[in-house]
Amino acid sequence: MRKTSLALKVDRRPLAWLCAGLVVAAVVALAGCSTPGTAPNAKRERGFDPRQLIKTDINRVAETHQQHIFASLRRLADKLYKRNPREWRKTGAPSAEAAISRIFDEQHRWRFESLGNRRDLDALHVALHPEFRGDRVQALIVGLGSMVQSAFGDREVFYLLDDLEPQHLYNAARNVEIAAWKLATARDGQGQLLLLSNELGESSNLSFEREFGRIVGLLDVLSDVVEEETERTVTRVVQNLTTAVFLPVY
Repeated sequence: MRKTSLALKVDRRPLAWLCAGLVVAAVVALAGCSTPGTAPNAKRERGFDPRQLIKTDINRVAETHQQHIFASLRRLADKLYKRNPREWRKTGAPSAEAAISRIFDEQHRWRFESLGNRRDLDALHVALHPEFRGDRVQALIVGLGSMVQSAFGDREVFYLLDDLEPQHLYNAARNVEIAAWKLATARDGQGQLLLLSNELGESSNLSFEREFGRIVGLLDVLSDVVEEETERTVTRVVQNLTTAVFLPVY
């Protein structure tokens, strides 16, 4: 009986290694199928998906946070186009909805000819430059979206071997704070706001601020989770928003 039991144990080892190898191969294959630098799918798959077997809890948390962040960015784009309808007309889009769809639904890897193929912080600088004559809403949202994606390692989905850097997520949160402040204060040569957003007065509108706050909160929470899980230390900074500079996210 002992010999039989020992033989069974020996026979299981190659099978275990084979299963592990298949999992690794599946991860590599699935990672190769993703398109980096585009917005994540807004709809989560329902029911059982075999790919869930090669995801960690952190992978699932990251995907959920990422989807909520991009839902907020989409709402921000919609709100900005409603308050600044002249912007979506600059790119020849037939409607604000079409301009938003181009940002979030097309496979462009965040490279737009109208922005000189700039993305990340470069696109944010363009959006907030007084002499820029293009679609500022597109430039701002493309800058924010691609900057967030850079902090996520330019991935739309996450698997077992994927890694997140908590410092990049933390820096992205600070960059969103800086962008929100600049959006509310940046003016052209005539003293006019570059883009209308929050509105104070008898009928205050702070919905923009709430969306920005939601994005910052999601990034900060995810940064804390990844920091604790990976035992990496995040360097936290305190900046004066009037003189703040954007932080690197990759």
